[in-house]
Amino acid sequence: MSQEASEEEGAGAGEPEKRWLTPNVKTLSAVSFLQDSASEMLYPILPLFVTSVLGAPVAVVGLIEGLAEGAAAITKLVAGRIADHRARKPMIALGYGLAAVGKLLIALAFVWPTVLVARVVDRFGKGIRSAPRDALLVVDVPAGERGRVFGFHRTADTAGAVVGPLIGLILFEAAGQQYRPVLIVAVIPAVLSVALVKLVREPSPPTRAPRAQSRAATGRLPDPLRRLIVLLTLFGLVNFPDALLLLRAHELGLSTSGVIVAYIVYNAVYAAGSYPAGSLADRLPRHLVFAVGVLFFAAGYLGLAWAPSAAWVFVILPLYGGFAAFTDGVGKAWVSSLAPPSLQGHAQGTYQACTGGAIVVAGIWAGLAWHGTGRLPLLISGSAALIVAAVLVLGSRPMGFKDAVEATP
Repeated sequence: MSQEASEEEGAGAGEPEKRWLTPNVKTLSAVSFLQDSASEMLYPILPLFVTSVLGAPVAVVGLIEGLAEGAAAITKLVAGRIADHRARKPMIALGYGLAAVGKLLIALAFVWPTVLVARVVDRFGKGIRSAPRDALLVVDVPAGERGRVFGFHRTADTAGAVVGPLIGLILFEAAGQQYRPVLIVAVIPAVLSVALVKLVREPSPPTRAPRAQSRAATGRLPDPLRRLIVLLTLFGLVNFPDALLLLRAHELGLSTSGVIVAYIVYNAVYAAGSYPAGSLADRLPRHLVFAVGVLFFAAGYLGLAWAPSAAWVFVILPLYGGFAAFTDGVGKAWVSSLAPPSLQGHAQGTYQACTGGAIVVAGIWAGLAWHGTGRLPLLISGSAALIVAAVLVLGSRPMGFKDAVEATP
């Protein structure tokens, strides 16, 4: 066989591997990169800004993040149902637009209730856009390749969480360690992400099969998916907002700049691991891949609880980055594989709403139980995660939530 023919055959053989990389996957990943650059530029300094500059107690940080995630959770539930019957692109644009408004309000805040309102507006936008965006990501993508889709998207999204804090750190030091210049600059990529949504293509909705029509009419998700959502919601009750973990890092002795650097390292691991984890979840049972992520969660929480010095943060937070890499995109791919095509928005909205609502509760109880060091809530959550990991490994098949990849002979 000639070299030219061999190259052509190799190119043809590689094409199926890229079926998942649709124009919408590329565009929406770029949108998420810009928006996350904005969000994560301010996120690592926000708890310090609220407590140090605006004078709020630690419990307020938990309250702000908990209520913000609550707004996102409720909105995701409604938006997910709407996204299965209406145009998704306008919902995505509105969601990113509200997020930009929220960041502008934070930049203008001089009292902590303004930050509360801003975070709720920001997360309200996230709630509107998340389910329709995730449903649009998997259009024309086979169920067995959705791990790659969500893994790629999470990699792009989290790359923004590396670039954003890096820019924020440079600005923070250049501005004489002032918070507000960073908060103002964060508005720029947020606005650019809204403009990029114009490039998203929305195909006409697919024709529904009779069975799908019946299921859509009742709005009932498959029983295995419902059981999975219940389990992951229970896990969400011990998954409190990362803002509290950053406060713990600060309490261990890291400066504001040190906290930002540690957060950048965490996000670098998250970004680097998301696509490989998603690709792995297209080849192995997703409950096992997800369980690995939960074990990383346990290592992160228990490690921060017992860390003897600030230097350990740079070991523990990268481990915790493995949790996000092995669960975020993998969880969405798992849910997508268990849901019928006509209920993709509803499935993603329900899953994200329930787990997000659980994080609200987690943020409130963890903030109230913090009492100085935060060791107690960290120990409780880390120990509970070990139990959840065991349930995922041992109980996935008896509970019936094997996914399309596992069911494939």
